[in-house]
Amino acid sequence: MIGIFKQKNPINLLVLLLFGVLIKLPMFFNPYIPESHPGDGFLYSSILEFLHPYGEKFQLFYPILTFSLIFIQSVALTRIMNSKRMMNSSNYLTGMSYMLITSLLPEWNYFSAPLISNTAFIYLLSVLFKSYNLQQVKGIIYNAGLAMGAAIFLFPPAISLLIWLVMAMMVMRTFRLNEWLICLLGILTPFYFYGVYLFLSDQWDWLKLVPQFSFGFPAIKQSAWIAGSTFLLTVPFLSGAYFVQNNLRKMLIQVRKGWSLLLLFLLVSLVVPFISHDSDFDNWVLAAVPLAAFHACSYQYFTLRIFPNLLFWLSVIFILIYQYSGPGW
Repeated sequence: MIGIFKQKNPINLLVLLLFGVLIKLPMFFNPYIPESHPGDGFLYSSILEFLHPYGEKFQLFYPILTFSLIFIQSVALTRIMNSKRMMNSSNYLTGMSYMLITSLLPEWNYFSAPLISNTAFIYLLSVLFKSYNLQQVKGIIYNAGLAMGAAIFLFPPAISLLIWLVMAMMVMRTFRLNEWLICLLGILTPFYFYGVYLFLSDQWDWLKLVPQFSFGFPAIKQSAWIAGSTFLLTVPFLSGAYFVQNNLRKMLIQVRKGWSLLLLFLLVSLVVPFISHDSDFDNWVLAAVPLAAFHACSYQYFTLRIFPNLLFWLSVIFILIYQYSGPGW
């Protein structure tokens, strides 16, 4: 299977789709119906309200929608990694890794605000990679800010990733005040239009424009299954990070900066659950984006084939046991 996804073959899109369906089959047997919570962003609550009638009529509506979202994200992330030459050859390992990673925890297969926000952050990564060394960059910087603003509007705890955006712009661009102001304008755009809506509908309250979140420790229920998922997330990441570091001298400057962005994204995304300390793991799904990139390096650079194959099949077997014999699915 690793050998198949190592090849840049258009047929691998179909293979990735089939692999995703098989590895996530239980999500179609036990459909999860999302509910709006007080801390959800206005945009996410509006999306749920709009989709509610369809979810009531068709039981598989949310599983199909969620799987489509995850598949699109995996393909988009793969194209970014290939187009920016983040590894020594083009492949579909990043998409495979994203499918595998999001199957390690059942909450990462729920239709949720953090999962939708991943789409905005994948787009944001693409925009930031594109901004390196460009002269006419105002439109790109505005789009980066707009993607961040939309993510916060969907999922208020994503405001912590503003720290990442600041560091990312410092890594990819020399400081120019006008670019930072344009980025800030993009971030504020969704809130501006929401404020206009509140004013025109006689619901004006400036507090509604302030993202609602709270600080605390997430209530995590410890179990052997969670420990197993954490192990299978951590080991490929560490080996992938080692291979990235080992090949750093061979990489172009923009590729090095790209890996720096992904590592910073991972570190900051791990803080998000402490801003929204729910007992579920769905808030951690933001970390799946950079993890997939590092996992792909682990599968790509191992010289002995037995190690990536062992990691892959160990993950698949664990997921299947977790799904059909464990408590999670």
